Order: sequence, then C-alpha cells, then structure tokens
Amino acid sequence: MSDATTPAAPVVLVERAGHVALITLNRPAARNAINVELAAALVAAIGACQDAKCIVLTGNGTAFCAGLDLRNLGTDKLMDLPPFIAAVTASQVPVIAAVNGPAVTGGFEIALACDFIVASTAAAFADTHLRVGVYPGPVLVELPRRVGMAKAREISLTGNFVDADTALRIGLANHVVPPEALMEFTLGLADAIAEQPAAMVATMRRDWDETGELPVQQAHRRHMEIAREGGFHGVGSDTLNEHMGAVVARAKTQGI
Repeated sequence: MSDATTPAAPVVLVERAGHVALITLNRPAARNAINVELAAALVAAIGACQDAKCIVLTGNGTAFCAGLDLRNLGTDKLMDLPPFIAAVTASQVPVIAAVNGPAVTGGFEIALACDFIVASTAAAFADTHLRVGVYPGPVLVELPRRVGMAKAREISLTGNFVDADTALRIGLANHVVPPEALMEFTLGLADAIAEQPAAMVATMRRDWDETGELPVQQAHRRHMEIAREGGFHGVGSDTLNEHMGAVVARAKTQGI
C-alpha cells in the first residue's frame, strides 16, 4: 500500500529491449480496467514508443484488460476519456497484443487495435457493450474484419466469452501458447519484425489499411500507387542479391 512517502506505481509500464518496446497495463488489482489515468498513460506510452520498431502490449496480473473501470472511471462521460484505442490504431510502428488473460469490451478493442494477437491459454475475449448498456465502439468495425461478419455478430450480440482455442480457430488470435511462454514467444515475433526495414514496414501497413476492403482490381491499382509513393517500385536484382544470403541463412535456422 502506498503512503505519503511511497509514490504509487505507474499505471502503465514501459520497458525497452533493443528496438522493441514492451508496454504493460499495470492496474492488476483492478484487472487493468481502464480509467482516465490509465487511458492517458497508454496514449502517452504509445506516443513515446514511436521510435521503436515494434511494440508489444500486455497486461500485468491475471487479466489483459477488463474494460472500463465503471467504479472508478474518473469522468462522467465516456467521450472525455483520452483516446486510448485510437492511439493504438494510429501507431506508426506495429503493435502486437500479448493477451495474458481476459480481454473484455474496451480491453477487447485494445487487442483488436493491434496488428495481431498472441494469446495465452488463459486468455478469453468478450464484447459486453450491450450488457452494460453502451453502444459498441471500434469492435463493430474491427471484429468482422478478423473473424467474418456472422461470427462477429454472434460475439457482439450475445456477449459470450470466446476462449483461447476458439480464438485461434476463428482467426481472432494468431497463436495460442502456455502462459509461461507468452512473453518470450511474442517478443521473439517482435524481434523478427524489428529486423525489417522500418520504412517498408510502415508502407506495408498503410497498404493493408487502404486496400483491405477495396474491390480486388481497385486494390491492386492502389497497391501499386502506394509502392511507388513509398519509393519501393522497380527494385533491381542487385538489391535482391544483397539480401539473399541473409534470407537463406535464416531459413536454415528455422529448419527449412
């Protein structure tokens, strides 16, 4: 317990390892539920980590994020919360969600705002907006893009929890690993991303965002435009030869 001489622990922790930043939601006693303080700290942490090449976002304790802290929100209006989900969505570097436990409603939306999700076997996901009488936020846009419209409607209309194995099966999570392996596995993926050319990674993420819902022919045209705008159109054989050795060496380390 904190007292007058002991400062309270930060509600968001930021650690660095090389070009990877680890952001941890740190209100474990409240299951990392979002209030004004945590929302503001998450916005600030995402902004401060834009010089990294990849960000991993996780929760401290037994939950990833239990949604909004309705007992201690810190404001009477949800619209006055700092834009914590938009901050994750707007990150210029990839963000991986390492979901260590339940990710509920606003916490679910944080995970969906990330590039992809790695789940512990202890993870679970739920959209309970209807059950608490709040109109859903970005989950209505992001969830159908992950799991398809019919499954997204089931999840949001029922408010039922989706366990980790189901999340993997329906494409909500990319991987499911034991709790003790979650951070090592996810940070390994982050390290692999951090090895890539940052400018090309940023352009690829823009490409996916802009072409993902376009008709296929229009998507191909816009893809070529984005490649040219990024300066990545017409790469020569000299560039390919320069990097081929590293690709072959990496394949051998992966048993290929």
